Parts: sequence; structure tokens; C-alpha cells
Amino acid sequence: MNSAENTGLAGKVVFISGGSRGIGKAIALRAAADGARVVIAAKTVDPHPKLPGTIHETAEEVRAAGGEALPVQMDIREDDLVDAAVARAVEEFGQIDLLVNNASAISLTPVSATPMKRVDLMWDVNVRGTYTLTRAAVAAMKEGGHIVNLSPPMSMNPVWFARHTAYTISKYGMSMCVLGMSEEFRGAGIAVNALWPKTVIDTEALRMIPGVDRRATRKPQIMADAWHALVQQDPKQVTGQFLLDEEILARVGITDLQPYASDPEVKPMPDLFVEGPGSLFDPQ
Repeated sequence: MNSAENTGLAGKVVFISGGSRGIGKAIALRAAADGARVVIAAKTVDPHPKLPGTIHETAEEVRAAGGEALPVQMDIREDDLVDAAVARAVEEFGQIDLLVNNASAISLTPVSATPMKRVDLMWDVNVRGTYTLTRAAVAAMKEGGHIVNLSPPMSMNPVWFARHTAYTISKYGMSMCVLGMSEEFRGAGIAVNALWPKTVIDTEALRMIPGVDRRATRKPQIMADAWHALVQQDPKQVTGQFLLDEEILARVGITDLQPYASDPEVKPMPDLFVEGPGSLFDPQ
């Protein structure tokens, strides 16, 4: 598998929301390969009947990959639990160097088919959760560092609103946090950037969407390697940016993306919020 060569994350403290599965887990394992200390903050403690992965299972894999692990149960919708998770990380490791706002809720449904309970869930996890966790974690980023939100560039193409208004508002809310926080934290040496996949990633969330051909996806590892490349940039120079995984990988010389393909014989499908023919909900 392609991956960035630099091992500059050794000893760094990486706090990941939603780190028990999918892209969050892939990032945890990529950080572990460098010898990072990884805080896996997520809700799932016991095995779920439908979704694989728990914070403890991921912690075991992080340790096996060469990192230190701290599994912490956290519901990002609960302020007290967020504060407690950050406090536990600081108690164990002394500070936080890198924050990954990965936790996300999704419902690709139009207004008429999206009950308020689901609207509230997406807002509370995606926007409020990102804001709450960042607010708590930044106080522990004593030596500067990187905050990465897994959120998209903000295309104003109305098709991204028309088919799933509530979800788009929530993901763009995460992106707006990048705009504001990157400026607010610039003087502290803390970069805030957004990272988004150019193509659809094969995750558990994707499998909940009917009709998507999983062969036309990429593995979560591409986002992990892109994150790894991003957080080794100078935080004073690279901040407030909206980056696609392919773009940041190209900056560090990774241009052969075939190893990331779920099926090398099938062309990957462009992701949501990425303009172009053949995308998930093609905006044509």
C-alpha cells in the first residue's frame, strides 16, 4: 500500500472522534505505524450486532501496529462526556497534538423524508459535536498542532442541497468551523483544515446507502495516508484549506492510487460535493 514515508508522528498525541471504525480507525492505525499515542473516542464499547468495531478492538490493533492507545467512551452529543474524554487524554498523555473531527451522522434524504429527530442528530453530531470537541481539545494543544475536520469544500451547486438539505447544512457547518477556527487559532500555531475524499470510500456508512456499487470505491487507507501527509505540513503555512485526498497525496509524491481501489478493474465514483460526471448523486 502506498503511504507517506515520514515517521514524524512518533510520540504525538492524536485524538480521533468516531475512531472505532471506518476512516477514523484507518487514521488511528496510520498514526500508530509512526509510533503515535492515539486516543480512540467513540460510543461503541461492546460489539454492535450490525456494525463492526469497538474502541477496545481498535485500541488492540493500534498497539499491534506500534502505537500507544487510550480507548475512551464518548458520545459527542454530550458536553460532559466530551470534556471528560479530553481530560482523560490529558491525564494519560499530558497534551493533545492532533485532533481529528471524524464523527459524523448521515441521512441522504430530502426535507419531506427527514424527520426532525434525524435533523437534530446530524446537527448535534456534525456541527455541534465538532465545535464542542474542538473547543475542549484546543486548550490542551499546548505546543500547537493540527485540527482536521472530515468535511467537504463548500460547493454552492444547488443539487447538493436539493436532495439532502439537512445533511449538507450539517457538513458545511463543519467546513465553516474550518474558516473561523483557522483564523482564530492561527496565532497559537494550530492549523485547522478540511479533508474530503475525491471518490467514495468503502465504509459502514456507505453500505447503508442503497444502490451504491462498492466495487466503485476506494479503501479508507487513502484518507488515512492523506491525513498523515496533511498533518506533517507546517501548521503556520497550511491552514484554512479545503483539500481532497488526491491533492494532498500528490504534494508528497503519491500519484499511483490503484492500490487504494476496492476493485482495480472498476473506476472509482466521485464522492458527494465533488463536481463531475458519475459522482454520487451526479449534479448534471
